[in-house]
Amino acid sequence: MGEQPIFSLKAHVFQIDPATKRNWIPASKHAVTVSFFFDAGRSVYRIISVGGTKAIINSTITPNMTFTKTSQKFGQWADSRANTVYGLGFATEQQLQQFSEQFKEFKEAAQLVRDKSQEKFELLSPGLNISSPQVLSEDRQSPPLLGVNGSSEDKLFRSKSADMEESTEKEQMRKMLSEGSICQRNSDAELFSLRDSNTKLVAALHEANSSIDQWKKLLAEYQEETDRLREQVAELEAQSGVSASSETGSEELTQTVAEMEALIRAKDEEIKILRSKKPDLSEMEKEREEACQRIQDLEVMNSELDKRVRTAESALASSQDARSRAESTVQKVIETLDVKIYDLSHLRQNLAELLEK
Repeated sequence: MGEQPIFSLKAHVFQIDPATKRNWIPASKHAVTVSFFFDAGRSVYRIISVGGTKAIINSTITPNMTFTKTSQKFGQWADSRANTVYGLGFATEQQLQQFSEQFKEFKEAAQLVRDKSQEKFELLSPGLNISSPQVLSEDRQSPPLLGVNGSSEDKLFRSKSADMEESTEKEQMRKMLSEGSICQRNSDAELFSLRDSNTKLVAALHEANSSIDQWKKLLAEYQEETDRLREQVAELEAQSGVSASSETGSEELTQTVAEMEALIRAKDEEIKILRSKKPDLSEMEKEREEACQRIQDLEVMNSELDKRVRTAESALASSQDARSRAESTVQKVIETLDVKIYDLSHLRQNLAELLEK
């Protein structure tokens, strides 16, 4: 028994740049069908997408995989076997949510298949003297039951029927142009928001660096003052050994030493407080890198949407030109018919006059 398609959606496919591991490379010029398949022979779930004559996605789902939504309409997952990261851009947030739910569900199903295989392997081990290959082969012929808001056949039927629903050419072009404009505005808004957040993070990072320099300078000053006070205490203790002739002088010296030690302890406390206030620069730098990555992803999606909008505008303009030419031709035919009808009525009138004579 071959692979069975379970669920399908259309999306723009991207792959991570193998050189930089940061930038996205479009794997398809247009939105293509991305489908979940179940291989009954090997009891595995796969994500497959074909662009033209080659497979641009051939990823086997494992329990270790995770699908991450990086924006409202973009998600990604890493495939260690293919040594790459796949990214999908959807037309709507709802489609992204549907794909994410299906990915999670098939991932859990893959975990169940692995656990079941492990249990059967343990039962078939020589230490237990149990062999049931027929049961194992029967279980591998069908996928485990999945609670997916309806059966897999119903989902496939809905996916195919959605692709078959088409209206007239003009309505399709206007709908595509409208959707492209809406997606572009949403992407632009999120792009501006991320750039603003990135600017704020950079400003906060510079401010934190400036604060650290000031704290380091103040800490060095406190340490110098502490060393100086300790030297004064040592000098006073040395002087106390020489001039300890009177009790009054000894008491004053003891009081001065106590004051110096209290001042030193206060400075040490201030130094500890300043060290504890040092910000976590690594966390801020990580957030800034994530914001830059999201900006790059949105720029890729924005360029793709611009291409779709330009294509739709061109097609709509061509359709409108053809319609205007057809309307002009129809108008000329109507005018010609009106002239002929007028001539015919005039001939009829002349004929009636001749008959009366």
